[in-house]
Amino acid sequence: MSSGWSANDHKSYSNPPSAAVKRARNDSGNKVTVVLGAQWGDEGKGKVVDLLATESDVVCRCQGGNNAGHTVVVDEKEYDFHLLPSGIISTKCTSFIGNGVVIHLPGLFEEIDKNEKKGLKGWEKRLVISDRAHIGTTKKGIGPTYSCKASRTGLRICDLMADFNEFSTRVKNLVQQYQSMYPALKVDVESELKKLKDYAERIRPLVRDGVYFMYDAIHGPPKKILVEGANAALLDIDFGTYPFVTSSNCTVGGVCTGLGIPPANIGDVYGAVGELLQTRGHEVGVTTGRKRRCGWLDLVILKYAHMINGFTAIALTKLDILDVLDEIKVANLEVLQKVEVEYETFPGWKTDTSAARKWNDLPPKAQNYIRFVENHIGVPIKWVGVGKSRECMIQMF
Repeated sequence: MSSGWSANDHKSYSNPPSAAVKRARNDSGNKVTVVLGAQWGDEGKGKVVDLLATESDVVCRCQGGNNAGHTVVVDEKEYDFHLLPSGIISTKCTSFIGNGVVIHLPGLFEEIDKNEKKGLKGWEKRLVISDRAHIGTTKKGIGPTYSCKASRTGLRICDLMADFNEFSTRVKNLVQQYQSMYPALKVDVESELKKLKDYAERIRPLVRDGVYFMYDAIHGPPKKILVEGANAALLDIDFGTYPFVTSSNCTVGGVCTGLGIPPANIGDVYGAVGELLQTRGHEVGVTTGRKRRCGWLDLVILKYAHMINGFTAIALTKLDILDVLDEIKVANLEVLQKVEVEYETFPGWKTDTSAARKWNDLPPKAQNYIRFVENHIGVPIKWVGVGKSRECMIQMF
């Protein structure tokens, strides 16, 4: 292989320059703030993101698909988001769907239409979609789409934006591949292609080269950049309760790979922790409609999630649903195989906390519970949630 040099490139350095100028070390750029679930999802991440989005310039999704579900309440209106970043409500910031997200195009536009009826406006001026994000064809197809991605047969937004005849051939080949594995699978290919062609034109104005978009956001003027994780640590495909996990990395590493940014640009990492009790917490999945996993707070799980993600602070949400209980327990499950749980038990505060807006408004027994959790995990609790809406988040520092 040629070095690229020729005789003409040679220079005499018998009289070198008087002084070499040292190249300045570049600043790493703006840091991104990350919000992640620290349990199995459904911790109230959407509310934390919504709170932070009011002061953010860019809000990003880095992984997952419309299997994620975040609820945000603003001015007594309840918005449900699946593919759209929760920050899309904020008129002052750009929402970015990164390359690590898998996009079900019918679901995206159904979600937009549904939230437009609730008052969402101007989204098309502040939504950006990475050209490298993968798309599904029929149904939602989160797992199959990630499988296609790993097997190098996936369809990306950039493929849809390019030559549609070539894209159509790839779709037909993919359908044939799946029908060979599942002979009973029926797909109306021509109907699907017609829909995809229509979606291509609707989505085209929103598509950008995601790498350059994020690079500009990080290295341009000072910006507050927020990343909204989907799912949660115990659903991570590598670090979760495998095989009962999702198809993506929903711990902090997924932020870098799902947006195309260096680790040096990760700033604060906030872990959302939810108090999940079905009856008072109304805990039914936004996406699935299933009852969510509920139970006492598991400190070992939280410490494990902290080991992987390196949380700088915790958001403890849904404290208010514990208001009526006589006793509050904290699980300390040291050995999963034995399934023997050691509980720390605290007296309930038996007081309505939903109107609390600062630390001193909380009853002393609730304060003691919060401090115990904080000290046991070894991470400060920055927010305490006592209700659904934005103003129901008590900021501690």
